[in-house]
Amino acid sequence: MAHFLGEFECKLDVKGRMMIPSGLKKQLPEAEKEGLVINRGFEKHLVIYTRKEWEKIVEDLSKLNSYEKKTREFIRYFTRGASELSLDAAGRVLLPKNLQEYAGITTEVVLACQFNKIEVWAQEAYDTQLDNEPENFARLAEEVMGGGRRGADE
Repeated sequence: MAHFLGEFECKLDVKGRMMIPSGLKKQLPEAEKEGLVINRGFEKHLVIYTRKEWEKIVEDLSKLNSYEKKTREFIRYFTRGASELSLDAAGRVLLPKNLQEYAGITTEVVLACQFNKIEVWAQEAYDTQLDNEPENFARLAEEVMGGGRRGADE
């Protein structure tokens, strides 16, 4: 499984295309051949997955009980708007207009790597998200990562 690293600021051109930064492109060697998948995130942002990672997610979704209404709703909302992305000869991807609108993306974008995915945020929304950092980040870390897990300091 790929683990991406970094945070990149980008701009969309007038056609909605985004140049993949070279530092990120190096982490996506299979992207030109296999493509990428972009989808809505849980907050008002987008998420880019490698094709292999998306296939793992779809495999997990296919194992859920589709006879349960909550499951059907989750799958429907989770996969809504999922689209393939292809790099053009210049190393750009075209972000679908409906997904740009969902995430409030106009021109300035932040690509925030998170393990096996890349979050795509409107710059202003990303800055707002980070401005709302918990007052006591150490307490949040303890609540989320505590409970017998090894810490980063060990």
